[in-house]
Amino acid sequence: MKCSMKMGAYNFLLCLTLTSFGVAFDSPCVPRSFGQDSIVCVCNATYCDTFENKEPKQPGPANPIPYFDAVVTTRDGLRMVRRSGSFGAPPSEENVFKVGTTTGQTIIGFGGAFTDAATITMNSLSKAARSNLLSTYFSSAGNEYNIGRIPMASCDFSKRIYSYDDTEGDLTLSNFTLVDEDVLYKIPAIKDAMSFSKRNISLFGSPWSSPYWMKTNNNMTGKGTIKGEPGGPYFKAWANYFVKFLQAYKSHGIDIWGLTAQNEPFDGMITGFSFQCLGWTPELQRDFIAKDLGPALEKNGFGHVKLMILDDQRIFLPLWPEVVLKDPNAAKYISGIAIHWYADLFIPTSALDLTYQKFGQDYFILNTEACEQDLVNKNKSVLLGNWYRGEHYFYDIMQDLRHGVTGWVDWNMALNMQGGPNWENNRADSPIIVNAAKDEFYKQPMFYAMGHFSKFVEPGMKLLHHEANVTEDSGVEALFFIRDNRFVTANFVNINELGLNITVSDPLTAGNNFKFEIPPKSFVTFRWWRY
Repeated sequence: MKCSMKMGAYNFLLCLTLTSFGVAFDSPCVPRSFGQDSIVCVCNATYCDTFENKEPKQPGPANPIPYFDAVVTTRDGLRMVRRSGSFGAPPSEENVFKVGTTTGQTIIGFGGAFTDAATITMNSLSKAARSNLLSTYFSSAGNEYNIGRIPMASCDFSKRIYSYDDTEGDLTLSNFTLVDEDVLYKIPAIKDAMSFSKRNISLFGSPWSSPYWMKTNNNMTGKGTIKGEPGGPYFKAWANYFVKFLQAYKSHGIDIWGLTAQNEPFDGMITGFSFQCLGWTPELQRDFIAKDLGPALEKNGFGHVKLMILDDQRIFLPLWPEVVLKDPNAAKYISGIAIHWYADLFIPTSALDLTYQKFGQDYFILNTEACEQDLVNKNKSVLLGNWYRGEHYFYDIMQDLRHGVTGWVDWNMALNMQGGPNWENNRADSPIIVNAAKDEFYKQPMFYAMGHFSKFVEPGMKLLHHEANVTEDSGVEALFFIRDNRFVTANFVNINELGLNITVSDPLTAGNNFKFEIPPKSFVTFRWWRY
């Protein structure tokens, strides 16, 4: 890696330090500024930055003092730069993060959504550039995503409104069929992602709306519910729609791991809601699952599919799961509780705590959607190189995982330069923005914020509790995870403009302590083997 003052003074010095330590670098970021406070990394048909997931060497009799690896990303321009060191530092009285022994929830993983918009945008690139985009999300040299969300038919991030059966009154769904958006875009992207990944990719489907003719308002947008009552013909047909979706994707060689019973069910209770939606109360969802959806899945050989309830904001916690899960006839079909991030700034984490305390031992909690937007000025929905948006991702993931959530799924994996396509003009930002005219794409700070979790906090790891002796204004927070009771991963964020010297203390590791300066405005991942 070539050190340059363009990195900024702090990162220039850090780069020189890392180079002097003989740190091995992967393919580095090609930076470009678009006038924001940080940079994007530019990828095209022939080049993209990479970072292989190499674990620190295990200690043993020949190497009794354990090593740690650090992976550093900074606002000033470093992107997943490696550094290594060893335990054995003297103890400290302040800025100490002491690793405990008790564990929390098991991590399911991290990923993004295969929306129409994302996969159509991917296909606007040349074949080689598109391949690099999918590789940088799913390969061992990229973010190693292991979860993918699939909208069941159209959503706002589609080019048009459609369902899989627009034939009015077709209660047997004899005309159910996948469309070009699935066959030409989503399914090829999923298959290519699977070919790049060394991890199993858990795919889950989410519906935005039933076909218009099943809804009380005869429209896929706006306030409306399924016609009739749970157990009735329209509810039976809607349950069968889920089964048909699973069967159709299976016929293309894609097994679906999970389903959410409805994307943002409260949207469909709002008069004039502007894009595809379907209204549910918790009582209605409970009865639909108990009488229609659960039995339909089980009858057709999909009882193993992980069914999630809610799929909406924290504000509905813990009431929604309390209503649905108190009925054993519904609860027996349910595996998890899905949440979105859009109200997280206003709804305290106590909602997560209460939900985890009541249900966390039997049902997982998964964040299934998040994105950055400017709802006032839609021309500013895409901010190329904006550090705060990456920091916002990182911080929200930490907050969720600290309070019982098992994983975090981003929304569109790629969008165009305007934050679309989106039929409803509901534009958004994305960790990857595609410039089709130049056949290149830009990896934003959000991409690397996701990567510090998706790559290093592996599926099956457990949250590892810790104590922190830092001042409230330190700006540094951390989370720890453990695999097989021996391999520890820690993610740190510094939101301040100054660096902070910290000590990590692990009583179960020889040497006990190591010291590190967390750079200003940075994400840092540490990894080591206990010995």
